[in-house]
Amino acid sequence: MTAFRRFALALAASAALGALAAPVVAQPRAFTEQDLATLDRVSDPQASPDGRWAVWQVRATDWEANRGVVSLWAVDLKTKGSKPRRLPVSEGGANTPRFGPDGSLYFLSSRSGSSQVWRTTAEGAEATQVTDLPLDVGAFKPSPDGRRLVVSMAVFPDCDTLDCTVRRQAEKPEGSGVLHEKVFVRHWDAWADGTRNHLFAVEVGAEPAKAATALTRGFDGDVPSKPFGDDAEIAFTRDGSAVIFSARLAGTGEPWSTNFDLWRAPVDGSAAPANLTAANPAWDTGPVVSPDGRTLAYRAMKRPGFEADRLGIMLMDLATGAVREIAPTWDRSADDIAWSADGKSLYVLAADVGQTRLFAVDAKTGKVRPLTGEGHVAGFDVGRDGVVYAQDDMDSPAQIFRVAAKGGKAERLSDHNADKLQGVGFGGFEQFSFTGWNGETVHGYVVKPHGWKEGEKYPVAFLIHGGPQSSFGNAWSYRWNPQVFAGAGYAAVMIDFHGSVGYGQAFTDSITQHWGDRPLEDLQKGWAAAQAKYPWLDGGRACALGASYGGYMINWIAGNWSEPWRCLVNHDGIFDLRSMAYSTEELWFTEWENGGVPWENQATIERFNPVNHVQNWKTPMLVVQGGRDYRVPTEQSLSTFNALQRREIPSQFLYFDDENHWVLKPRNAVQWHGAMQAWLDRWTKE
Repeated sequence: MTAFRRFALALAASAALGALAAPVVAQPRAFTEQDLATLDRVSDPQASPDGRWAVWQVRATDWEANRGVVSLWAVDLKTKGSKPRRLPVSEGGANTPRFGPDGSLYFLSSRSGSSQVWRTTAEGAEATQVTDLPLDVGAFKPSPDGRRLVVSMAVFPDCDTLDCTVRRQAEKPEGSGVLHEKVFVRHWDAWADGTRNHLFAVEVGAEPAKAATALTRGFDGDVPSKPFGDDAEIAFTRDGSAVIFSARLAGTGEPWSTNFDLWRAPVDGSAAPANLTAANPAWDTGPVVSPDGRTLAYRAMKRPGFEADRLGIMLMDLATGAVREIAPTWDRSADDIAWSADGKSLYVLAADVGQTRLFAVDAKTGKVRPLTGEGHVAGFDVGRDGVVYAQDDMDSPAQIFRVAAKGGKAERLSDHNADKLQGVGFGGFEQFSFTGWNGETVHGYVVKPHGWKEGEKYPVAFLIHGGPQSSFGNAWSYRWNPQVFAGAGYAAVMIDFHGSVGYGQAFTDSITQHWGDRPLEDLQKGWAAAQAKYPWLDGGRACALGASYGGYMINWIAGNWSEPWRCLVNHDGIFDLRSMAYSTEELWFTEWENGGVPWENQATIERFNPVNHVQNWKTPMLVVQGGRDYRVPTEQSLSTFNALQRREIPSQFLYFDDENHWVLKPRNAVQWHGAMQAWLDRWTKE
């Protein structure tokens, strides 16, 4: 049953009860940007080896400090009626919970003054420090025998000791200049400082470990990868004698390469890492070793330079090196994988027609079966008796669930934010479909505004997702959340145009070198289909909004499809594809999408370049930019705003000097949403 249907039934039931008793019932209040910024964020579920415990982390908002504060929560799965509780170790700050083989619960904390590994139990025993290293520990993973950890620290690759890195970081140069010899001088939101994430092995003992054995000394790459890599890129062999990790050799071509390989390194540091997947020039990642230790499962792309290629599920015989793909005809891309406890299946996370589901894939036959239904599974872990996972949807932030290994009805384990959302009414939502580009089926979502009434018409926020290989599916977002617009009185419409994920790889591929025509056709046809299906959408009072690729599309719409829109909102959007191809950091992205380097593919770039259509701009636009956004640099938004002002088009420029490609700080997020709503109100409210 869709949430839209649930919403309608709830209204009908309420009306029936009112006819019988006519009680005075308080009307639900609207969901606001302040609500969104202060909700607790649930993530990273972990299952204990014995199947008794589920642990996860919760990020609360410290509004005064303008930051998030992370704590650990646990629930006893074997005791009937057990309720989740916040572990006492959270008082000193705790994140990234990971179980050891004996049930010990490891986590990261900065309570000692730097980020180090600590240990407790799911029952909440007093925490003890496991590492006391001179540098911050980033990612870590316990070994299968519990004797050691592998940890990641940022070091200078040519340093022989950790103290060497500490001393070099303390050195004060005579001037402020920084000399670079390689590209990737900046990435995402940080400038290169010469360090690399490297792996080290530490012994787990009665006292905190102060020494570490280098496993990747001199390795020209980051483990985990920057900027978003984590311990999912690292695995122990079953006997604990080696680690397998995903990494890309930097060399001189790192910004235009997606050639991540799997490497194997002994934990005693006796040999340099050995490349296990050199035969594949594309992306290999996510290693997980089978329970019997014989087979390595991982995910792999096939096309070099394409970051949105389908990730197939590969199995490698660790004795022979032989590799085969399982479920090769399953037209979905594996976002995450893990072995079942019996080693007969792999659990796989994948986008699927507007949902993100958990699947079980038979390791021998490749047969695929879904374990979850509607909604967005954000993360999972495998226990002895099944899977614990975090799931959200468009009208609910994430909660923790458990499902048996064979599937069946899921059990909800948590109830975070119940107090914060008490009395809040969300807009009902529904997925719809229509015929888009090339006569193919395209899907979208519509969300009703708060307080929706039959027979009335409502202004519309037409939201365009970024990526572009992404999806505006049935998921909860802490950035572009349609429920915030619904709470402000707007209907929200989102289209998963050609290029979106979860509809087959050919659908995703179709946007490459076609940024401005095929997706635009889908958006135009989707907007017409939504108005035809939902007559309460007021097409005369609508604004289009988008970020990243969505921001590019806003600029493209301004010059090529401005007629329906009262106003536009462009967040970190591309103004000039040619300058973007030279100034962004991950060059592989623009080179793939444009069919090559910019000096050889000018025709493709200029065909869909928004800068070539500024003479047609006329629609009022709000432009938003983060000063630490190196994916779509500030000059793109400044150029957009300058063009608007020079053409005397009503426009505003909202600039956050402390934000990156996203708006992350709570107070900034409230300001950002407030500015967008004020802009929409200015142009759509009668």
